[in-house]
Amino acid sequence: MLYELYYWPGIQGRGEFVRLALEEGDADYIDVARKSGTAKMMRMMEGAGVATVPYAPPFLKAGKLVIGQTANILLYLGGRLMLAPKADAGRLWVHQLQLTIADFVKEIHDTHHPIASSLYYEDQKAEAKRYSGHFLKERVPKYLGYFERVLKKNGGPFLSGKTLTYADLSLFQVISGLRFAFPAAMQVAEKKVSRTISLHDRVMARPRIENYLNSERRIPFNQNGIFRAYGELDA
Repeated sequence: MLYELYYWPGIQGRGEFVRLALEEGDADYIDVARKSGTAKMMRMMEGAGVATVPYAPPFLKAGKLVIGQTANILLYLGGRLMLAPKADAGRLWVHQLQLTIADFVKEIHDTHHPIASSLYYEDQKAEAKRYSGHFLKERVPKYLGYFERVLKKNGGPFLSGKTLTYADLSLFQVISGLRFAFPAAMQVAEKKVSRTISLHDRVMARPRIENYLNSERRIPFNQNGIFRAYGELDA
């Protein structure tokens, strides 16, 4: 299967969660917009030649299927790339973890765009500062604490036990992004979630992931994606 990933070419964004799964799964894929621009992606979002029209990227074309929404894409890829349990209970559990990560990612995005995505950060700096203060004090410990409890309960080393899943890859990405966006706050937060940080390090050391991170295929963190480094928001 040759997969076609459609996402904005200049940012990691939500597309990065899919890229990590494709890379770890050693899948044959094309990052379409990075190779040939966004024109085809935009036409598909308008319904051209697509039965199931995606609302927004990322979406994945797999044969005749067009699958949208990050967690939905990963649910599809999980079994095919051996990144999810085969049994229904385990498969749904990993999907549940991914949906929780999706909630976390939404709140991370809102640290720099708490009012509206259509406004520039500079138009909502005061609100972003206030939102980020609550986010770092309340929400980061709550989310990371949850994943820490999951790892403690099942004995690790991964979220579902002994086998790596796409949820582990996604949690790795979240930790990496938070370190970029909030380095000072994360130095404090990480002291209480040693299992979660060990998971991050374990994922980063996997041969395919390490190769990907050191390649040109990995777009660097920047000020246009979900994770943005504004020093005034860090604490």
